[in-house]
Amino acid sequence: MRKIYIIGIVASGKTTLAKRLSKQLNIPWHELDCVVYHQSDEGRYKRTPEKQQEVIADIDQSSDGWIFEGVDRSSYRCLYEMADTIIVLDPPLWKRRYRIFARYVKQQIGIEKCHYKSDLKMLRNMYQWTNDFERNRAEFEARLKPYQGKIMRVADSKELGLG
Repeated sequence: MRKIYIIGIVASGKTTLAKRLSKQLNIPWHELDCVVYHQSDEGRYKRTPEKQQEVIADIDQSSDGWIFEGVDRSSYRCLYEMADTIIVLDPPLWKRRYRIFARYVKQQIGIEKCHYKSDLKMLRNMYQWTNDFERNRAEFEARLKPYQGKIMRVADSKELGLG
């Protein structure tokens, strides 16, 4: 397990799991949001899907191991092939909705940092993305079907015994 793709919808626990695995396995982890949105001296800008795939390929070629974590975005689907392990995080809907709100509150009071503008618009977006994911879940599951041999499904990262 040297090339790990952690996939899940907003507030599924991807970043928390990636940090734990990275530390335990001594493998660098990469937030795919940072692949999409690049921070430069001039500000934050969105890379094209082609440039996103190029960044992913560069990381893959320059490392014998990595952990990527993110949502299901077409520009990331190359990771299904590249990864030797795909961890699908799928906690219950009620838990994800609670985490979205808790994260927003923590960001507003300065307990938690983020790479994006934490405002009511983003909060609404996160709930909308969650609803869209649930509505399109069958399509997501169909995309995963060819990779069943390397998929681990967990509702909670604690199921992996990482403490």
